[in-house]
Amino acid sequence: MTVASLSTNLQRVRERIAAAASRVSRAPDGITLIGVSKTYPSEAIQDAYALGLRHFGENRIQEWEGKRAPLLSLDAQWHLIGHLQSNKAARAARLFHSVDSVDDFALAQRLDRARAELSGQAPLRVLLEVHLGGEVSKSGVPESALPALATQILPLPNLDLAGLMCIPPFLDDIESVRPFFARLRALRDQLEPRLGRKLPVLSMGMSHDFEAAIAEGATEVRVGTALFGARSAPNAV
Repeated sequence: MTVASLSTNLQRVRERIAAAASRVSRAPDGITLIGVSKTYPSEAIQDAYALGLRHFGENRIQEWEGKRAPLLSLDAQWHLIGHLQSNKAARAARLFHSVDSVDDFALAQRLDRARAELSGQAPLRVLLEVHLGGEVSKSGVPESALPALATQILPLPNLDLAGLMCIPPFLDDIESVRPFFARLRALRDQLEPRLGRKLPVLSMGMSHDFEAAIAEGATEVRVGTALFGARSAPNAV
């Protein structure tokens, strides 16, 4: 993709975010755009950064390790948005500013211990991925287990529990997706009094449905193909 095409796409996505926010009387600057850069080369990330994008999401540890060297000078925020295996937790704690897909206490403990070993590092931001929609191919903590997991993770000193994330079913009818976003918001609202603290982040919505997510309170949207163009890998975001 040319820089000109990427610039056009970024402008369109920002316009869509602003329009969706306006429809529900929200300020667009309260919504963070995460460019999902999985499968795209380092050059695409550099171009997006030059155009003003500051948050990027990657799915796989190995892929990110292979392409991050030219990007180390960028003042960007790197999010791990894909499923994380416990045996890769130490690498994730070192490579990312945020792990947005925590769904297990043992994984959280490993992230906490690994972050503690990094001298001078702030606590690692984490989001809890909630399994909505019942799809066996997707990860996430079940709704019923969410309060217990959040209660366990909250005291870990090297993690900052910031909110929730979900990946609902991919449906052509966007209005059919909206109830999943509303459910994540409701789960967050129920969880805050139990924890005695705010969970400000709701990461939900992708290229085809982020307007519906914004209508239901998304504070972060994860957009890949609408920015960078079609990817050859499955499960475009």
